[in-house]
Amino acid sequence: MLPRDTFLQGLKPTLHIAHRGGALVAPENTLEAFQRAVHTHRTDMLELDVHLSRDGEVIVAHDDTLERCTDGEGPLAALTLAQLKKLDAGHRFTPDEGRTFPFRGQGVRLPTLREVLRAFPSLRLNVELKPDVPGAEDVLARLLTGEGALGRVCLGSEQDVIAERLHEKLPDACHFYPRDALAAFILALKAGETPPEDARFSVLDMPLYFGEVRLVDDVLLKAVAERGKWINVWTVDDPAEMDRLIAEGIGGIMTDRPDLLRQRMDAPGKPG
Repeated sequence: MLPRDTFLQGLKPTLHIAHRGGALVAPENTLEAFQRAVHTHRTDMLELDVHLSRDGEVIVAHDDTLERCTDGEGPLAALTLAQLKKLDAGHRFTPDEGRTFPFRGQGVRLPTLREVLRAFPSLRLNVELKPDVPGAEDVLARLLTGEGALGRVCLGSEQDVIAERLHEKLPDACHFYPRDALAAFILALKAGETPPEDARFSVLDMPLYFGEVRLVDDVLLKAVAERGKWINVWTVDDPAEMDRLIAEGIGGIMTDRPDLLRQRMDAPGKPG
C-alpha cells in the first residue's frame, strides 16, 4: 500500500510539464516528443493520454480516432498493437502550418504506456484514461502495478465516472479531479463558499481561463494549499502568462511549448 502523498512528496513549484510531450514542437504523445521534453527542455513531468488497443494494450494517444495524428484511419480501438505499430505517428505533424512535415516517414510510432514508463523510469507522469470502457481501469491498474510505477503517476479522466472507477481500483494512487468535481470546487470558491471536500482527488489539473475569466487567483491558490492539494494549469503557451504564473507560485504549468517554458523558467531572477 502506498502513502497517499507519495506522488506529491518533494514537489516544489513551479513544475515544467510537457503537455502531450510538447504538441507544438514534436509529434504529440510520442517517444520523440517525450525525449525532447526530458532531455532538451528538462521537463519535470510528462502529461499524456491513453487508450486500449483491440488486444488490450495501453496505447499513448489523445484521440479515439487515428486521422489527426497518424496516416491511419478509423477508431484506434479497432486495431491491434501490431497494426497500430505500423502507423506513422509523425505523418501529420507540421511546425509551419503545412509547409513542411519533418517527422513524416522517420519511423515515429505510437508508443505503449509500458514503453514510456521504461524509457523514463524515474519521471513523474500525469496520465488521463480516455475511453469510457468498463474494465479499462483494470488493465491500466495491472500495468502500473506490474511496472512498479504507481508512486510516480497521477491518474484521472475528464469524465467523472471514469475517474471514480479509477479511484475504486487504485485508492492509494494519486488522482486528479475530473470535470464535475473540479467545477464544484472552483464554483464554490468563486461564490465565496467553502468548496466540497473530496479526499479522493489531490491534484487540480485545470484550465487557466474559462472564457474570459482567469480562474487562477489568490483565493484558489490559498484554498488548494490549505487542503494539502496541488494545482497544474493547462495549456499555457504564452510567455507573459508563464511569467505571471511562475511569480504567483503555481504548482505546475502544462504547455505545448516546453522550449518557451524552459526559457522563462531559466530567465534571470525567476523563482524556482
